[in-house]
Amino acid sequence: MITVAVLFGGRSAEHEVSLQSAVNVVNSMDRDRFNPVLIGIDKQGKWYLNDRSLHLLNQDSPGTIALASGQTEIALIANGPSGMLMPLCPEERDIELPRKIDALFPVLHGPYGEDGTVQGLARLADLPCVGAGVLGSAVGMDKDVMKRLLRDAGVLVSPFVTLYSSTRQDWTYEKVCQTLDLDPAAGSDLYVKPANMGSSVGISRVCSEDDLRAAVETAFSYDTKIIIEAGIKGRELECAVLGNDEPKASEIGEIVPADGFYSYKAKYIDADGAALIIPAPLASHQSDALKEAALKTYRALCCRGMGRVDMFLTPGDQVYVNEINTLPGFTNISMYPKLWEHSGLSQKNLISRLIDLAIEDFETRKSLKVDAR
Repeated sequence: MITVAVLFGGRSAEHEVSLQSAVNVVNSMDRDRFNPVLIGIDKQGKWYLNDRSLHLLNQDSPGTIALASGQTEIALIANGPSGMLMPLCPEERDIELPRKIDALFPVLHGPYGEDGTVQGLARLADLPCVGAGVLGSAVGMDKDVMKRLLRDAGVLVSPFVTLYSSTRQDWTYEKVCQTLDLDPAAGSDLYVKPANMGSSVGISRVCSEDDLRAAVETAFSYDTKIIIEAGIKGRELECAVLGNDEPKASEIGEIVPADGFYSYKAKYIDADGAALIIPAPLASHQSDALKEAALKTYRALCCRGMGRVDMFLTPGDQVYVNEINTLPGFTNISMYPKLWEHSGLSQKNLISRLIDLAIEDFETRKSLKVDAR
């Protein structure tokens, strides 16, 4: 039996999404092979041991779901025997804990989970970790770095500019449009995004100077670096990727937002906020081009385990990559598991495969020399 620590919650604006995803992951885990140890992380970053069921408040309400209180606060020991957990309160030192963790499954979206931080902890603790490693997670999370790497790899991305707090006043709507070769008089669509955030948190669509100023302030409330990119006219399509050295691409799914923008609410709260069409109605050459772009993106960003690549297909059949999610949503309306279900892989088998890939990657790394002699 393999003991898998499932991490959920976390210090991120995507905390509530993580809780929803964790419910699906735990419920889909093969209990004949895996023993889940459930660790909830609150918004202050404290780790709490749950029992074999998820202790969540308002579990059936995506808008108000929350971690329950009263759990045992614990820490993962990174400089001792691999996979050891320890209670932090002296009066709880005698509490029974799993003797050893065999792997980590972070169901953590956004900063402090999807950005390489937990992956680095797993590396220090000498544990397999589901999903991309430190590098793939970090570059996949940072939209600025991700776009520059993809651009250098020959992958089409929307034109963009990067703003820091010290330069925010330098950029007007007119200057951004001119830099991106757009016509400011036409009210061109721009998208303002925190560089390190997902689930459409902090993202605004703007087409005027007033809109831009408000959107920039919103984005900077979530990150110290933001990007402004040109809107791409096209269909919004997604592809799930699975694997390490030989990744595979799923069938293509299409997102049709009710109001033209796939917002946080549409993704996780409003069941009618967007239509998910699987498989997307595409010609074979279009589907092939999208899968090729997804796999090229996955490899260029040094990803492992899994990733969901979000793309646009223009009327002229050009494929633009919007972003990759190295820890995509696993809620009951999320695209990643749905795409693999349609491609013939059940959620139960998908979760098993992800854990197996993490252990496979870990064993490969363990075989590398660490002594220069």
